[in-house]
Amino acid sequence: MAKPQLTDRQKKVYELIRSLIQERGYGPTVREIGEHFGIKSPNGVMCHLRALERKGLISRKANKSRAIELTGENARSATGLPLMGVVSDHPSELDTNPTDAIDLGKTLATGERFVVQVSGNSFSEYGVLDGDFLIIEQEGECTENSLVVVKLTDGRVSMRKWCPEMGSPGATEGGDAPGVMSVLGVAVSMVREKMALV
Repeated sequence: MAKPQLTDRQKKVYELIRSLIQERGYGPTVREIGEHFGIKSPNGVMCHLRALERKGLISRKANKSRAIELTGENARSATGLPLMGVVSDHPSELDTNPTDAIDLGKTLATGERFVVQVSGNSFSEYGVLDGDFLIIEQEGECTENSLVVVKLTDGRVSMRKWCPEMGSPGATEGGDAPGVMSVLGVAVSMVREKMALV
């Protein structure tokens, strides 16, 4: 299949979109593209995006600010990993030539989230070990099994098992007041660099 012919500006807009998606897992906004190229009118940016869409290089979803996605062979980001199948304790086949990919960065980096690295094995009973990375959701819902990051009275942070007295993330005012712990977020996922059976 022949590559679509692009103008010099369309090539540059496409390269910007592709590089940002590969670097950070999501595309630029119309405003970001305009600022990068000095295009003052959003319609000017939209003209280039519509051309790239017609030529089959990108797709856009309506009513979403970061809705620009790559299509075709460039759709997989640099951090995407091939999805080769589903495993359980029963034998199953893996797809050695997978067409689907999972971009863990894109999957985990949604909403208002940040990452902390765990020091020590205080939470090993919950399967969280020294060196693990926890993805913390600032608006996450607390349950009796939640691990949360809390702001302590001196402005430092610590990891805790949630209890009802703590409240929900962001709900406690005056996190620096004596004796008050303000919940900053709830652990929603974990990444371990090297897997070891414990």
